[in-house]
Amino acid sequence: MRAALIALAALHGLAGVAGAAIGAHGDVAASVSTAATMQSLHALAALAALALLEGRAAYVTAALFIVGALLFAGALYASGLGGFSLGPTAPTGGVIMMLGWALFAIMGFTRSANSPPR
Repeated sequence: MRAALIALAALHGLAGVAGAAIGAHGDVAASVSTAATMQSLHALAALAALALLEGRAAYVTAALFIVGALLFAGALYASGLGGFSLGPTAPTGGVIMMLGWALFAIMGFTRSANSPPR
């Protein structure tokens, strides 16, 4: 599971760089650049969660970042590159990413209160 999440986070990073290149060099909507930024940021967030958190919390947090970024960025890419809407997919992905950040914060507070530093 950990290896799969690391690979998916790395693929998100790759796609984020590709999206940024398209946004910088193509005649596309600003949503493509936003998608690339959010996708890259959450690829790093997923890797950070896997590195800093332990147990199931690491996997759930990383999965929230990966799934949320896929939905959010995918909807923005569809709109910016394809000219069509995926309905409420972007806001759904955004909420999922926010849940990932909330869990990350909760685990940070819990870990700092209950565990000695490494």
